[in-house]
Amino acid sequence: MYSTLYIKIRRFDGKKEWYQGYHLPYEKGRTVLWALTTIREQMDPTLVFTSACRHAICGSCAVTINGNAFLACKTSLDEVLETFQTPHLTFEPLKNFEVIKDLAIEWEPKMEKMEKVKPWLLPAEDGSKELGFKQSEEDYHQIAAPTDCILCGVCTSECNQLAVNDGTYLDPFILNRAYRFAVDSRDGSPEQHIQPVFENELWKCLHCMQCVSKCPKGIPLTEQIAYLRQESIRMGEVNNQGARHAFAFHDDVRSKGRLNEMTLPIKTDGLVNTAMRKVPFALRMIKKGKINPFHMPKAVEGIKGVREIYQYAKEVGE
Repeated sequence: MYSTLYIKIRRFDGKKEWYQGYHLPYEKGRTVLWALTTIREQMDPTLVFTSACRHAICGSCAVTINGNAFLACKTSLDEVLETFQTPHLTFEPLKNFEVIKDLAIEWEPKMEKMEKVKPWLLPAEDGSKELGFKQSEEDYHQIAAPTDCILCGVCTSECNQLAVNDGTYLDPFILNRAYRFAVDSRDGSPEQHIQPVFENELWKCLHCMQCVSKCPKGIPLTEQIAYLRQESIRMGEVNNQGARHAFAFHDDVRSKGRLNEMTLPIKTDGLVNTAMRKVPFALRMIKKGKINPFHMPKAVEGIKGVREIYQYAKEVGE
């Protein structure tokens, strides 16, 4: 094991940005937060970062190390060294946030975005849920996992859609909040939580799973996004690219057990948009032998079983 850690921290004073290096004696069993605290207390009192509870409750100490987000108080240095196989570590603030100073990030813009999904209980308009807020154990378990969110920002930092989106896509933790209140049995208007999510690029999730794999609380965010999409369809939001793409997948697999790559773009974007946007790309794919425009897929062996699964899913859903 290494005897010394070579830590480089991205600094920011509000105007200029630079990297500053520190040599830290390695001690087995210590956390990332210990390393940051030791540097500030023993080497450089000007270093700025945030922390509070030290027990993975407040969520304030998340940082990126070698480009990956970690909750500093929960992550051991041993784990980091095993992951990267090097004592050279670069600490930076979380990605997809505005930076205040050094490793400290700005949360206010994110909280303003969260208000769009109304992250609180809404009463039923007909007064049907005004008798109290009792829940069954089963109903409670529906909101147990999403309520575990500590707003650490790790999911936002790892979100590849936020890295390229123009600002309309909502952060994963905001989608979690929308889901948490939409499924709460005490809430009287789940559509008021779901509609703002749909209107802010719900279907643009890239399914990279980074928000799930890096969440320190193990919250199943992609399952929640799938639920929100299904509910938006039930609300009648079907005339959009995401829903059409989902229906195209659904129909192709039910019909043949596989996708028809030649008709999928047309079903998703329409003939005109496909001709304008996708044809040049398709021609390059054909030239490279990646697509055969004359191939019409036949039904897979066992298609009867596939259709029986569809029928079973339909009956369960009803």
